[in-house]
Amino acid sequence: MTRSHEPDNIQKLLGVMEELHHLKDLDALLDAVLAHSRRLTHADAGSIYLVGNNALNFSFLHNDQLFSSGRSKYLYTSHTLPLDHRSIAGYVACTGQPLVIDDVYKINKSQPYTFNRFFDDASGYRTKSLLALPLKTSRDKIVGVLQIINALGEDGEPIPFTARDQAVLGYFADNAGAAVERAMLTREMILRMIRMCELRDPMETGAHANRVGAYAAEIYHQWARSRGVPEPEIKKTRDLIRIAAMLHDLGKIAISDLILKKPKELEQDEFNIMKYHTVYGARLFENPHSDLDVMSAEIALNHHERWDGHGYPGAIADIFADRLEMGRGKQGEEIPLSARIVALADVYDALVSKRVYKDSFTEEEALTFIREQAGKQFDPEVADAFFNVYDLILAIKNKYREDSTPPLSCRIAP
Repeated sequence: MTRSHEPDNIQKLLGVMEELHHLKDLDALLDAVLAHSRRLTHADAGSIYLVGNNALNFSFLHNDQLFSSGRSKYLYTSHTLPLDHRSIAGYVACTGQPLVIDDVYKINKSQPYTFNRFFDDASGYRTKSLLALPLKTSRDKIVGVLQIINALGEDGEPIPFTARDQAVLGYFADNAGAAVERAMLTREMILRMIRMCELRDPMETGAHANRVGAYAAEIYHQWARSRGVPEPEIKKTRDLIRIAAMLHDLGKIAISDLILKKPKELEQDEFNIMKYHTVYGARLFENPHSDLDVMSAEIALNHHERWDGHGYPGAIADIFADRLEMGRGKQGEEIPLSARIVALADVYDALVSKRVYKDSFTEEEALTFIREQAGKQFDPEVADAFFNVYDLILAIKNKYREDSTPPLSCRIAP
């Protein structure tokens, strides 16, 4: 990406704003905010910190130099900064003022902030020029900090950001802040729904839902790229599956506590009752009003179907009927792609997680199981995609540990 001399295109900028307001998932939105910010300023890299739990949380990252050919495990790095003036992002969040720095390694010592070398040291990257702006809502509340790194000249080398860059990106950031707050609130609402389920089923945690959603998004992204799916369609579907996958087990709220909280494996009659959580989950999305509702229903209903046709609940004529009879298992591509992906993501997470009735599998044991079940329980192409993004899977697993509480609350910097 190099600098050109094209005039500012206000219509194009307005079109970008419209796109942001249609994105539902927080990660998809942050991805779009960074992509457009870098395009507007011809920058090589960028990152976003979000405000939550009185800290700045490293939330998204782009870097063409390090991983232009694909996504990186650094997307899921857990890193926080204190919400104070000592870091660049902290200073911007606390003051609400942008910063333009020509060389972050030459910041005057009289300044209260210093450059945090966390990412440079971890990756071997060399940050030079930096433009940092607050992400504000329409009510002037700060929800995060956008950092754009290394503006590139015609020769591809880093150069300082210009006054024009600051003006254009400032306008963009002012509008993006409201979209970010809305996406944060959407994810918080989803996690509250999952916490409601957790009151009934101790295994249905926010960490589990976040892991399955993130696994599904990365597996889909790899599957789609390998099949040459157009980038706009990838972005749209990735946005939906990240959220819909998090809701896959909401139907468990209709299952008896005697079954959900049983401290050992279920008897067959109990398991037969448990199977109906798929139908109850899908029923929550009756009268769908959006593509997200449609995908959420298909995942909830089908994420226990198997590629070989031996899953459940199988073909059901009417999931809203008073008397339900489970039919033959759906097979192969009869099962929606989204559900085939979540089926693998959910099983992997269950395998490597400790339960009251079982110990966790080792990673090698879990991978061996998935290899053996490719073409049986799992779509073999989905299994291939899983193995191709396994480094991301491990990074996601580490970020959303059961002892972690992802900071999504919109607590605002002063």
